[in-house]
Amino acid sequence: MATSPGENRKARQILGMRGAESGERSLWKLRLQLMKPVTWIPLIWGVVCGTASSGGFTWTVGHVLLVVLAMILAGPLLTGYTQTINDYYDRDLDAINEPYRPIPSGAITLNQVRAQIAILLGLGLATAFGLDWLVGHPFPTVGVLAIGGSLLAYIYSAPPLKLKQFGWIGNYALGASYIALPWWCGHALFGTLTPTIVILTLFYSFAGLGIAVVNDFKSVEGDRALGLQSLPVVFGIKQAAWISVLTIDVFQLGVFGYLVATGKFAWYGAVLLGLILPQIFLQRQLLADPVANDVRYQASAQPFLVLGMLVTGLALGAG
Repeated sequence: MATSPGENRKARQILGMRGAESGERSLWKLRLQLMKPVTWIPLIWGVVCGTASSGGFTWTVGHVLLVVLAMILAGPLLTGYTQTINDYYDRDLDAINEPYRPIPSGAITLNQVRAQIAILLGLGLATAFGLDWLVGHPFPTVGVLAIGGSLLAYIYSAPPLKLKQFGWIGNYALGASYIALPWWCGHALFGTLTPTIVILTLFYSFAGLGIAVVNDFKSVEGDRALGLQSLPVVFGIKQAAWISVLTIDVFQLGVFGYLVATGKFAWYGAVLLGLILPQIFLQRQLLADPVANDVRYQASAQPFLVLGMLVTGLALGAG
């Protein structure tokens, strides 16, 4: 059965997607829209990849519950906190780009938003330190990662630093938050974080930088009006699209080269290459029209990127 345009807009609103104007005034739905559930998926997947790379996960009830808690931590709690605080400090920008968002539309008060930020942060930190306690960490690795990620989210969105106004730095901070941090969390639950894992995931995060550039295309008008130096504003939309795809390709191919160079990961490297090639093919639509095709490109190409992350995690866990 086909859905009506109104139902589609309501679904997009709850997920926190662009084009979500629906006239919805239900407070819990507005709170969920601020948390942008659609953005939780990469973080949840990052936990899965980290779990795979640890080599210590077993299909027991206890381990599965730990992973589920880590997913809730990375997704609804800390990503929800990140997205809410971003909307809070971007309310002037959203008034230009997306005036139907909960804050600029006046559907939710600033005090209600502040309360939501505090609750999500508190629950996130409590869950992180709880995970450390459950696995018996002598040092609260997950808790420290949660604190670091929360601080990064704050300085990304909030003045005076507001990292998102600095194209390269802000986009890499976002990429590392989406790839490295949840990966480290999943890995730390069942193994020990090593320099190899840390460096490789930080390297992989440059691919996340490329994805972050794609997210900037929808905000060019507002970014330019408020003087934010996003890459599409600095270099122009077409050039920024090339920067995005080349960054994604170069750093994924670098990970592929690492897997092949280690010898025993050769088969994983072949699978990873098989997932990179479709992404390169699908990038044509983004380069043709970055603004019109940004969502379509992400929907079609990003599944190959996230599957490639899992292949890399499994390769590291097998080693």
